[in-house]
Amino acid sequence: MKGLQTLIAFAETAKRGSFAAAAREIGGTPSTIAKAVARLESSLRVKLFYRTTRQISLTPDGERLFQRCERVLAELDALQADAAEARAEPSGTLRIDVPIVYGKRIVLPLLAGLVRQYPMLQLDVRLQDAYADLIRDGIDLAVRVGDLQDSTLVAQRIDRQLLMLVASPSYLRERGQPRSLDDLAAHAAVVFRQPRTGRPKPWLFRQDGDLVEIVPPPRFLFNDGEAIVEAARMGLGLCQVPDIMVDAELARGELVEVLADCRPDAVPISVVYPSGRLLPARVTVVIEALRGVHARHTRSS
Repeated sequence: MKGLQTLIAFAETAKRGSFAAAAREIGGTPSTIAKAVARLESSLRVKLFYRTTRQISLTPDGERLFQRCERVLAELDALQADAAEARAEPSGTLRIDVPIVYGKRIVLPLLAGLVRQYPMLQLDVRLQDAYADLIRDGIDLAVRVGDLQDSTLVAQRIDRQLLMLVASPSYLRERGQPRSLDDLAAHAAVVFRQPRTGRPKPWLFRQDGDLVEIVPPPRFLFNDGEAIVEAARMGLGLCQVPDIMVDAELARGELVEVLADCRPDAVPISVVYPSGRLLPARVTVVIEALRGVHARHTRSS
C-alpha cells in the first residue's frame, strides 16, 4: 500500500500542478507529498518533474507514468465502487436471460419473491430459448440448458432437466401402451418444430446404455412447447418434453409417462455470468436463490 500511496501523491501532483494543491486534495503537507514523489523518482531512477521556485511540470518520463497511473487509479476507483455495491442491499436493474418455459415456471416466481424482499431491485427479463451474448447485450446473468461451450463465462449448475415421453390416459386406453421403442411407429406423434431449421425435433432415448435418436413421423407438428403438452393432454398422441412442462399434469393424472425405463440422461441447467467481474449484490442474491432450486427434483434420473 505504501507504493500505491506514493503513486497517488505523484498523480495528484501531476493533475494539480503543485505539491500544495495535491496536499490539500489527499491530506498531509506539501513537504510530505514532495518527499513521496522524490522517493518514487529514486526508486524508478527517472526524473518525473521539472521543478522551479514557482511551478513544477512533468518530464517526458513523468508524462508516460502519469498516463499509466490514471488508468490504474481509475480501475482502482471502479473496483472500490463495485465492492461497495457488492456489500450494499440489492438494487438497480438486473438484466437476466432465461429459457421461456423454465423462466416462466421457475425463475419468475423466484424473482418475484426477491423483488418483494428488496424493493430497490428492478428487473429486465428476457425470455428466449436462443442463447444471448451476455457481454454484447449487457446481460448480468443467464440460465442455460445443456452442456456449455463458452469458456469466457462462469457457470454454476443449479438444476437438471429430464426429457419425458408422455400421453393422456384416454389416448393410451384407445391406442394401447407402447412397451418398446419399436412400438412407437404405431402411435400418433405430437412433435416440436425446431425454429431454426423448421424440422421436427428428434426424440431421445437411452437403450442398453446407448443414446438412441428417433425422428417420429409427426401427425401433429407445433412450434410451441406448451401447445404440444396441451395437445397430448387432449389425447391427440405421444409427446416428449422437459419434465418441468408436465409436472402439474402428471400430478393431476392428466398425463402419464411412457417408456420411463428408456428415459435419456438428465441435462444440466446452469446459471452463467461473465468472468473477471466483481458481482454486484443484485446479481449475487439471484445466483444464491437459483442455486437452491435443484431441490425441486426428487425423481431419480
